[in-house]
Amino acid sequence: MSADAAPARDDARPVRAGEELDAAAVDAWLKPRLPHLQGLPEVAQYAGGASNWTYRLRYANDDLILRRPPAGKKAKSAHDMGREFRIQQALRPVFAFVPRMYAHCDDDSVIGAEFYVMQRLDGLILRKNPPPGFELSRERVATLAHNVLDTLIALHQVDYRAAGLDGLAPGAGYAHRQIAGWSKRYGDARTWNVPRGGKIMAWLGENLPQDELIRLTHNDFRFDNVVLDRADPTRVVGVLDWELATLGDPLMDVGNLLAYWVQADDDFIARDTRRQPTHLPGMPSRREVMDYYSERTGWRPRSWAFYEVYGLFRLSAIAQQIYYRYHHGQTRNPAFKRFWLSVNYLHWRCHRAIARARRGA
Repeated sequence: MSADAAPARDDARPVRAGEELDAAAVDAWLKPRLPHLQGLPEVAQYAGGASNWTYRLRYANDDLILRRPPAGKKAKSAHDMGREFRIQQALRPVFAFVPRMYAHCDDDSVIGAEFYVMQRLDGLILRKNPPPGFELSRERVATLAHNVLDTLIALHQVDYRAAGLDGLAPGAGYAHRQIAGWSKRYGDARTWNVPRGGKIMAWLGENLPQDELIRLTHNDFRFDNVVLDRADPTRVVGVLDWELATLGDPLMDVGNLLAYWVQADDDFIARDTRRQPTHLPGMPSRREVMDYYSERTGWRPRSWAFYEVYGLFRLSAIAQQIYYRYHHGQTRNPAFKRFWLSVNYLHWRCHRAIARARRGA
């Protein structure tokens, strides 16, 4: 339930109080590396970025994005700007949907934190509802959905060894590490008003894939991390937010996507929490997403149930981590007040999927 992508339309706003960027310091560091830049940049900030802070640097002759971690105490492995920069730098030659990487700074003295600067992709990002003027026929919506899925499939087909990314993560044993990791994170963040989740964790542990695929995965692939062509919004021009990219099971990447995929015929709770326009006429159902992915890749798991439940449980852990901060007064954002209800609902969805799997449905 995080939104960390930098919107590629003019969604940048005045910089939030306490998150100001020293434009002069950035400019002085950047110009020796990008000498074509003219003048001082106009700085704006994107409304997302609860995880990493994302700024637009608008020069007279160029338009750039700066990404940096948030202030305050952070987990040692989190917000690794250098890792995110290097992944995209290595990936761009073999996966054209990655923005150009321009410069990485690991000297905290420049702005008080590590950061990197990249190309700003000009395009459209779809959020909960399409923007005014966005009108696509049912057939064009289906084309859009398939093009987005084809982009994820193309990522999963990348030869990560040839791209020099074989040292990105251990790979083998990925599913086990994910279940253990998200189970611990959920348990550490649990509050009195959400389920223990023990039965879900146990079922996931007992149903780990026997034949685990290892591919390059995005790990947060969804519509609001995809940039579309404004002239033809069925065409993908970019993919953002590579912080969680790793070597893992591509079917689990699909499971993560499915957790956010709310259908038009879902119950009112799912529809109320929808954050991307997967309800539009012409959008495939979750089952159709699975079938399309299998047909295009030839990868057909014995059952999709593990991946569905994993995606839902992982999302519940993310929501619970956010709610934990609100519950303990670490944030006052009222949007987080009822996240505990979402956690309960996601666990109900998990149990329902497990029951279907046991019936062989």
